[in-house]
Amino acid sequence: MDFYDVIEKRRSIRVCKQGATEKQLRKIIMAGTKAPSAVNRQPWEFIIIDDQTIIDKLAELKYQLNRKKDPDHGDMTDEEREKRALRQKRYFKNASVIAVCNEVEWERSVWLSIGNMSLAAVAEGLGSCIVLLWGEEKKKAEELLGLPENFELTALLKIGVPGEKGFSRDKNPFGPRRKEYSWLHINKFDNKH
Repeated sequence: MDFYDVIEKRRSIRVCKQGATEKQLRKIIMAGTKAPSAVNRQPWEFIIIDDQTIIDKLAELKYQLNRKKDPDHGDMTDEEREKRALRQKRYFKNASVIAVCNEVEWERSVWLSIGNMSLAAVAEGLGSCIVLLWGEEKKKAEELLGLPENFELTALLKIGVPGEKGFSRDKNPFGPRRKEYSWLHINKFDNKH
C-alpha cells in the first residue's frame, strides 16, 4: 500500500471483529521501534497483552476513569457519562492490546513510535485506537502490568480487524478537520501561507 494511502486511511477504530495475530503484532511493534527518539535513546518498552483477564481489568480501569467528571465533558449528564464509559469498556472486546511504556521523563520520544505503529496497523489491514489512562487508574494499570519504578504507561494501543469504518474525516462528531493549510505559517506564527 502506498505510504500516503496508509496515512489517508488511518482512523481510530474502536470496534474490532477480532484481534491481530502475534506475527502482525510483532511486525507492528517492529515498525514502532524504527521511530526516531531523542539522542537515539529508544526509551520504549512494549507489552503484548493476550491474557483476557488482564484486558478485562484494563477495560474496567478505562470504564472507571470515564465515569468521573472532567472539564472536557463537564456538560454531560450522569446518564450520558455512564453510556460513554460503557462504550469505552466494550471497545476492548475482540481487540489485541499492546501496552506502550516509556522511561520516566522520555514520554515525548515514545509518541513517534505509537504513530508508526498506528500506520503499520493500517498497512496490515488492521485498525487501531490509542487509549489513555491517567491519575489513579494509570497507577493501577502500571501495577497490574508490573512496570518497574523507572517506567510509566504511555498508552494502550488496541489493534484488530476493523468492525467499523471509523469516523470520516469530514463528519467526525468531535468536529471537522481544520481547513488545509489553515495551520501553516511562514517564519512567524502570524504570517499565514
